[in-house]
Order: sequence, then C-alpha cells, then structure tokens
Amino acid sequence: MKIATFNVNSIRKRLPIVLQWLKCNKPDVLCLQETKVQDSEFPLSDFDGSGYHVTFRGMKSYNGVAVLSRNAPKNVAYGFDDGGEPDEARLIRATIDGITIVNTYIPQGASLDSPKYPYKLEWYQRLRAYFSKHLSTKKPAIWCGDMNVAPEPIDVDNPKAKKKHVCFHEDVRREYHETLAWGFTDVFRKLHPDKLQYTFWDYRQPNTLIENRGWRVDHILVTSPLAKKCVKAEVDVKPRNMENPSDHTVMWAEF
Repeated sequence: MKIATFNVNSIRKRLPIVLQWLKCNKPDVLCLQETKVQDSEFPLSDFDGSGYHVTFRGMKSYNGVAVLSRNAPKNVAYGFDDGGEPDEARLIRATIDGITIVNTYIPQGASLDSPKYPYKLEWYQRLRAYFSKHLSTKKPAIWCGDMNVAPEPIDVDNPKAKKKHVCFHEDVRREYHETLAWGFTDVFRKLHPDKLQYTFWDYRQPNTLIENRGWRVDHILVTSPLAKKCVKAEVDVKPRNMENPSDHTVMWAEF
C-alpha cells in the first residue's frame, strides 16, 4: 500500500494540484485536511474518472477532511463518538484493504493564552481514548494527517525561538508523544532518524520555502504490524512549488 497525506488548505483552490499528484504518483490512499468546504459543495464530480472513491466531511470555510482511495472504504465513521465537544469536521476513520486508517486535522491552537490551545491538548487526550476504543496495536492501522506539532527540535527551523509556539510548546509535544506511545511509530523518523525535512512553510513570512524555514507537522504514524513493513517514507516538495500552492506539501509512505 502507498498512502499519502496532504493539507490542501482548500480543496477547491488546490484541485489541479491534487488531481495531478494522484495521476503522477498513483497512491492507494490520499488523506486530505483543511478542505474548507461544506459537504454540499465538495467538488466530487471533478474526481469522476480518476479511479478513486472519495469520502469526506466538511464545514463552511474551515477545517474539513477527506479520504481518497482506489478501493472502496468500509466501516466509515466521522468524528469522535465520546459525547464530548464537537470535533468540527476534523476526523475520518475508514478500513481500506484491511487496514484501519484514521485521518485527522488536529486543532492549531491559536496562541498559548487562547481557549483554542487547551482544546487542542484535549483533542490529543480524546484521541488516545478513541484509539483504545476502535484500534488495536496488534492490528494494522495508520493514523495520519496534519498534527499541528513538530515532535522534536529537528522538526522545526530555529527551535529555540519556537519554545512558546502552540505547535512546539512542551505541553503539546508531551500530548503528542503520549499519543504516539499508545502504539504508533513515526515511519519517516524510523527511516530517516537524522534528516532535516519539513512539510509546511508559512505563507505569511517571506522566502520561507527558498530558505527552507519550515515545520514538519504532517505525519504518517502506524502500528507495529505496519512499522515492520514500511519500505519508504518521503516528503514530496514539488506540490509546494506549483502554481497557487498550499502552505503544506505531501508526505507519503509505502508498505
């Protein structure tokens, strides 16, 4: 299986990039985040003839997730089922080719003094309970998406200056690592323990891509049955260099 994850930052704006990437790279599964479109306006017809089944959950202007798969997804579920706060169209679970895939767009957190930050931390806590309920560390499962966290100093440019950033603060990194410890392996770091590689370069700051000042916040994490079988895990920077790009690029892995 070849699976990829891509925060498109609006599926309608990034549709040409997504369709071209599918055609050129032929993944079995592509998970998208920040589709930024309500379900009634998702550009479903544009995927006709692409060879992909499309599953999605969105809302107007914000968030939104989608799963594109060559084979039909089974056991599709949306969001948390714990009776807590609404998850704002940030999670899809589906079984594809016998593998359970959870695609998430984790809240960014805004700022340390914003109510959105504790909501982000709580999201990770809810995920651990969700995984315990729906997944098994002994069965093949993939958790992927935009996690909005750089796990280690190597995963962000100028980490000393980012200590109080909502995507690198010790609190959010602790929650991420506790969730990882539930039973997941970061396949990119497993294969590239010392490689400096980012998946996000901020639009709002000049020359971040040219100067490679970014973040590795998009991840593919797998349970042990798949960790043993991962043969490739790479970041494709080409989509970030295309016309009208997302501020993220594609991360992919092959098993």
